[in-house]
Formats: sequence, structure tokens, C-alpha cells
Amino acid sequence: MNTQHVHEKTLGKRDIFLFCVSAVLLLDTLAAGAVMGPTVIFWWLLLTVVFLIPFGAISTELGSVYPEQGGIYAWVKRAYGQKMASRISWYYWANVAVWIPAIFILFAGIFSQIFFPEMSLSAQIALGLVLIWVVVFVNVVALNVGKWIPNVGAILKILIFAVLIIGGITYGLEHGIANEFTLATMIPTTENGGLSLQYLPAVVYGMLGFELASASSAEMKNPRKDLPKAVFSSIVVVVGAYILASIAILIAQPAEKIDVVDGLMDTLGQFFGGSALGDAFVVFLGIGALYTFFSNGATWAMGANRAAAEAAIDKELPSWFAIESKHGTPVGAAVLLGVSASILLLLYGFMAGNNEDLFWSLFAFSGVIFMLPYVAVCTAFVKIRQAHIGINGRIAPDGHFRFPGSPTLVKFIAYFCAAILLVTITLFIYVPGQGMVWEVLWGALSVIVIGEVVTYRGAKKLQQATV
Repeated sequence: MNTQHVHEKTLGKRDIFLFCVSAVLLLDTLAAGAVMGPTVIFWWLLLTVVFLIPFGAISTELGSVYPEQGGIYAWVKRAYGQKMASRISWYYWANVAVWIPAIFILFAGIFSQIFFPEMSLSAQIALGLVLIWVVVFVNVVALNVGKWIPNVGAILKILIFAVLIIGGITYGLEHGIANEFTLATMIPTTENGGLSLQYLPAVVYGMLGFELASASSAEMKNPRKDLPKAVFSSIVVVVGAYILASIAILIAQPAEKIDVVDGLMDTLGQFFGGSALGDAFVVFLGIGALYTFFSNGATWAMGANRAAAEAAIDKELPSWFAIESKHGTPVGAAVLLGVSASILLLLYGFMAGNNEDLFWSLFAFSGVIFMLPYVAVCTAFVKIRQAHIGINGRIAPDGHFRFPGSPTLVKFIAYFCAAILLVTITLFIYVPGQGMVWEVLWGALSVIVIGEVVTYRGAKKLQQATV
């Protein structure tokens, strides 16, 4: 079903910049990166050069040359057709269904730190279940709940990053630093533990999302000019913020003692706690962090459920996803997300020994599903480019942003980005020196198999509809 929509041009360069920063700058993986110690700085800088900037150029060219609603979905569909695009719809929704339990276990862990230090893992899982269904309620009752949910979350997120960085500087000057920052400690070796790759995927994960703005390309005032400037300036801000905030955590705590769930609040407590006013400020920041986790979950769920409902209306996903309320909210997709997220949280909760294990298992599971569409985008970019190469072997200049370099070089870089994503997916599933993470592997394979069934049925329905 092809429907043509007229979109109002409302997004300027500043809007795109803020959207990119808000989408990519996350508190939930900050402590996971800092666990790697000072080598996290090396990995951020290296991966920014060899992956983030090239992938930013890929998504910027696609968003600039093809300003279509849908972003990744539209690009993959253009390169590979409807069936592969249907897989993207499925992975997008399924990733959110797995990621939301992870983010709410992080929420429950910080909630416990602030208010109930003796809170059991079972109670934290119960709180996570409640939050999942609050998100379902928000999606069903008011899909367009207003800009205040993501916007307030973005403001609090930036505030916490800024406070963390400033707190790290002042704490380091007064108390010294818990980790040594030298060239020897920052370059990964077996001696400094920098070659322990368990948490390296958190860095790559933190680099994805700049292409999300391109999903609204048709609503941009001037994507040709504004998108490249906004994306690359936001890359500078996000990379700087992640590196400085990671350093702040490492100033306060030895790398080997950082907890993936509790690390953020432990650090804020060291920086500002110790007095009545300071403790109150830490609680305020903690509540702000909790709100950002909820707003991230609610916002991504809104996007995933609406995308799944539209895909079901177009017969790409099962008809259950297309069930809507009288107000047009995606009841079917939202309830299915709630059921799936609840089952996963309970299932993985029984296998986990503590909230840190539970968070990372669910996060790694969602990370595998999350990155699969990005692999497809890298190869789709090459295919789309080759279809538009002129007789002389070069793409004719037309005023749009183009990935600089010869077609051969650009092709190599795109495939190299895909390779980095595949290595990252592998590290989520298999950690060198530690072995296979079976719960992540079986979870990811289950989602992929279900996705194949879903896309096969969708393809049959589309074929019947066109006969």
C-alpha cells in the first residue's frame, strides 16, 4: 500500500542537532564503558575515527540525497526491496521490546540505591514490570503525549552529564584521582586489562543513533545543507561528553570496582554527598536520571509501536500489530510489546544472579538485534551508490553531501563499518577469555527465527493483495 503524505517543513539545523544529541547521549551505558578503565578513552577516539565519522558520513549522504520518511527502513527498502525492509521493521520493534526491560532494571537499581538500599532483585524485577506497563499505558492512552516527555528527559540528561564532568574536575583537584591516566594505561594491553573486550560493545552502541534524525528527512527545511552540519557538530559534542563523563567516573572510582548498574550514583555520591545539602542534590540528580530512563523507554516505545502498526497496516507484520484505538493509538503493538518485555524480564531474571548480570544480559541481547539493521544500511549504501554512478565511474555533483573519496575507497570504508558492527555483535555473544554468552545467543536466534516467520507471512499477504 503506497500512501503519499505531505509533511510540513519544520525541522531546522538546531532542531536536528538537538535531536541527534538527545537520541545518542545516554546515561545507561556510561558506567559499562568506564569499567574498561582509562583504555575507554583510546577506544572512543579510535572508533570515532574508523567507525563513527565514516558511518555518520554514510547516513548523512543517504539522508541528504534521499530525504524520505523512515530513514533506515526507507534506505534498506530502496536497496533490497520489501522483504528485507520488513525484517528491519521487525528488528526495530523487537529490539525495543528487549531493551526496555534492561533500561528498567537499571531504573530499579538506581531507585533501590536512593530509596531502598536493601531492595531484593525480585522486588527490582517487580518494579521493572510495573514500569513496562506504565509505558504501555502511555502509548495506548496518548501516543502523542507531547514533546515534554523526551524534551525534559534531554534537558536532565545534559544537566547530569555536565554536573558529572564538573564534579570530576573539582573532585580530582581536591582528592586526587583513582586511576592513572597515562599513555601506557590508555593504550590497551593484557597488563592493564584493556584487551578485556566484554564491555567494548557499549562504546560502539553509544555511537549509534545519529541517523535517527534522517527518519524525519521529509520534515526538514533544508536537509541538503542542515543535515551534514547538524550531524557532524553533534558527533563532536557527544564524543566529548562521553569521554569526559567516563573520565569523571574513573577519577572517583578504581575501574575494577565500578558497578555497571550502581556506578553512576556511586560517583555522584562521592562528588557531592557527605552533607545534608549535598545528599539532597545527589537524590535530585538520581531522580533526574530515573526520569531520563523512563523518557527514553517511553519515547523509543512510541516510535517502535507506531512503526510496527504502520508496517502491519501495510501487511508487513501480523495484523495484531495493526489494532488501534478509536484515537488512532497503536493498542496492539503496545500490548504485544508489554507482554514480550514482561516475559523476557521474568525469564532472564530467573537466570541472573544480581541486577548487574540481569541488566547486561538483556542489554547485550537487545544490542545484537539493534545492530543488525545497521549492517544492512552499510551494504545498502554501497548498492544504492553503485546504482547511481555515472559513465565516468564517479557520482555527478548535485549539491548534496557526498561521502568524500573514490567509489572504491568509499565502498571499502562502508564494508569496514559493517565488519566493525559484526565484530561488535560477536562480542555481545562471545567474550574472548570468558566464553559463549548462551542466553544472549539463544535469545537473538529466537528473535531472528520469529522474524523470518513474520516476514514470510507478510510477503505472502502482500503477494495475495497484489494479485
